[in-house]
Amino acid sequence: QVRLIESGGGLVQAGGSLRLSCAASGRTFSGYAMGWFHQVPGKEREPVATISRNGTTTYADSVKGRFTISRDNGKNTVYLQMNSLKVEDTDVYYCAAAPSTLGPWSYWGQGAQVTVSS
Repeated sequence: QVRLIESGGGLVQAGGSLRLSCAASGRTFSGYAMGWFHQVPGKEREPVATISRNGTTTYADSVKGRFTISRDNGKNTVYLQMNSLKVEDTDVYYCAAAPSTLGPWSYWGQGAQVTVSS
């Protein structure tokens, strides 16, 4: 069992930055791929960024060059640095864990609200 707790969400003006954190407890953090997802209305949650056990990252096209995912295995934490935020980035962001970036994404956090104002 892996427990994930997100933090760092909030309200920011367009062009600003936020950093989301996801603290993991339970099984060995370094043994999991980690990801940040958002909820698309009417669809399943889609990945915003993922990071493999060895640090390989992937990004949705909409956030490439603006968001950076990273992990600190010593702190059992994964981060999402969000820069140059846009109004359309407003969403709830969920942290997730999986055996690999191919999934299955079995463990989820409660979500962190990010609101970007114009």
